[in-house]
Amino acid sequence: MNDRTIRIGATVAAVLCVASLSTARADEGPWEIRLRADYLEMANKSDAYVPLGIPADAIHVNSKWLPDLDFEYFFSSHWSSELVLTYPQTQTVTVEKSALGGPTNIGTFRHLPPMLTLKYNILPESVVRPYVGAGVNITLISSDNLVVPTVGRLDLDHVSVGPALQAGVDWMIAPQWFLNADVKWALLRSDVKFQGTKISEARLDPFLVGVGVGYRF
Repeated sequence: MNDRTIRIGATVAAVLCVASLSTARADEGPWEIRLRADYLEMANKSDAYVPLGIPADAIHVNSKWLPDLDFEYFFSSHWSSELVLTYPQTQTVTVEKSALGGPTNIGTFRHLPPMLTLKYNILPESVVRPYVGAGVNITLISSDNLVVPTVGRLDLDHVSVGPALQAGVDWMIAPQWFLNADVKWALLRSDVKFQGTKISEARLDPFLVGVGVGYRF
């Protein structure tokens, strides 16, 4: 095989590769729905509370896998908006160290964290479609049942509103069908109160890594 043949073959391969990455589907509509499995990991930062011997960052909320259902609407080929939903999640709270020793499981709470982002789709007509996004996270906290042994009940704020960031990629595997990988971060904060008085702030600020499947219609 001579150099000219090799160059022609390489050129044809490059053209085919570019063509495969620019195959917009005429039947793709403005909606996409995805189902993902997300791993949620909390930042677990908190203030110290000296009267109970609780050091900084001792309040821990567990990490876990959770389902993620999202709906995306495309205003144009590059711009879209995504609503991320799940069902209320139960989390366990542990105080890693205090005057009582530790770790001490002090109970649970539930949270519902819908997220809405505005996204920029970098290569909207490619087989591989990366995107970035920013928006807002609204976390609704309920059923908080936190009790420190020999001390009493602790209460949390019931609403946390903060910014959210997102980045990911859709990979077309068939017409209208995509595999998806996604990372998200959200600001999630709550005062921790004892008898109505703030004793700490829990800065949970979750980081989520997800994989799933999407359908465009």
